[in-house]
Amino acid sequence: MDASFDAQLRADSVEFTQQDVSLLEAVDEIGSIHKAADELGRSYSRSHQRITVLEEAFGTLVERQRGGSGGGGSTLTENAYELLSRFERLCTGYSSVAETTEAVLDGTVVTRTGELGTVTTAAGNVRAIVPVDTDTVQVSLRADTVTLHDPAETPTESATSARNRFDGCVLSIDRGDAISLVSVDVGAEDPLYALVTEDSRERLQLESGRHIVASFKATATRATPK
Repeated sequence: MDASFDAQLRADSVEFTQQDVSLLEAVDEIGSIHKAADELGRSYSRSHQRITVLEEAFGTLVERQRGGSGGGGSTLTENAYELLSRFERLCTGYSSVAETTEAVLDGTVVTRTGELGTVTTAAGNVRAIVPVDTDTVQVSLRADTVTLHDPAETPTESATSARNRFDGCVLSIDRGDAISLVSVDVGAEDPLYALVTEDSRERLQLESGRHIVASFKATATRATPK
């Protein structure tokens, strides 16, 4: 899985992420929330609190036993195993689509600052990692690097590391079991593509013609000689 993709499941505004997967898997392996937190270098109190928050949204995840001849401990519930399986299926689905779906924008490098540069394209200026020996380039954007936002809730530039953002319009939605591939017209010859979970699709009320904001990090965007 590409590190640029931040997989997550959502319920009642609570996001279940890779960090939560690591915590539950450690509890499953070690049999103790306290020891799992130590193994991961995390605070026990925060780990315990995080599990409580997750359980309020996703249901019981950890069964705790105190004392007794076996010394107590913690085990995962069937619900927790199903949640972990859902997360794994989500990641697998993202990987298979992201490896084959990307947008390519033709452009010209106009400024450079170290490895990063500004590339003019039909969609507007794009900050990207640029080559040192040419100005005529193609900017490649994988679907798993693009994030979609409601225009009314788009974070400010100071609140996010995604320095590239474009207003766009949803062209089509290819729905799968867990994820959807969304094409977005941003004014270039070809659309951008973004992968969204079913939860995100519903939350953003995505449909053809919907006004949307697409953003992506400069460090996840690479320009190559054309």
